Amino acid sequence: MSHPIASLLALADGTPAAAFTPAALGASDPFGNVRQVAYRGDDGISAGIVQASAELVVEDYPYTEMLVVHAGKVSLQDEQQTLELGVGDSVVIGRGTALRVQAQAGSLWAFCALSQGGERKPGLTPLDRRAALNPSQGPDAQILIGPAPQCRSHNAFADGANNLLIGVWDSTPYTRHARPHKVHELMHLIEGSVTLQLADGVELKVNTGDTVFVAQGTPCAWESNVYVRKLYVVK
Repeated sequence: MSHPIASLLALADGTPAAAFTPAALGASDPFGNVRQVAYRGDDGISAGIVQASAELVVEDYPYTEMLVVHAGKVSLQDEQQTLELGVGDSVVIGRGTALRVQAQAGSLWAFCALSQGGERKPGLTPLDRRAALNPSQGPDAQILIGPAPQCRSHNAFADGANNLLIGVWDSTPYTRHARPHKVHELMHLIEGSVTLQLADGVELKVNTGDTVFVAQGTPCAWESNVYVRKLYVVK
C-alpha cells in the first residue's frame, strides 16, 4: 500500500467513500478488528476509517493518531478530561495515552496514524475548527495559475522528531499546476470545496464535511473557487 494515492476516506453524509482493506496497524492496535486501511506507508503513516460500536480501555495507546468523526458519537477519556465527539469533531490521541473509549453504535471516523516511532505525548488534544489562525506560506509562485492566495494556519499538535503537524488551515481561492505532493496529508474540509486533479486525468472533488488523504509523491493539481478551511495532518 506504499504507492502514492489520493483517496476520499469518508463523506459528509457519514458514509465510507469506498471499501478499504480490513487491517490492524500492529499486534497492539486497539481497533485492529474494525479498522479499514486506505493507505499504509513504509514510514509508518496510515490512513483510513474505523467503523465501531465499542467500549474499551487502553493502558498505553500505541500510536499518535488524529481522528475526525463522520457518524455517531464517540467518547474519549484520558487522565485529564473527557471529550464527547460528534459529527465533525476531531482530536489527536497522543502516543502513550491511558484511554477509555465508548463509541455509539454506527459510529464512523476517518483517521491518520503514525505507527512507527513518534514522540510519547500522552493526552488528548481536541482540534478547534474555529481556532484563530496566523498568516502562513502559500504555494510556490512557479506552480500557481492566477493570483497568489492568502493562507493562514494554526498547528495544534506537533511531533518535531517526526515532522508531524496537525491543525487548522484556510485559504482564499486559487489554482495551481500538478506536482508531486510534498508530504503525506489528511484533509478534512470544514468549509468550501476543492478539486484535486490527478495524473491519470481523474478529478477528485472534495466537499465540505469530506475527508481525503493524499500520499507523499502523488501527482495532483489544486483548484478551489471558494474560501477553503480544513483540518490537516501533514508529515
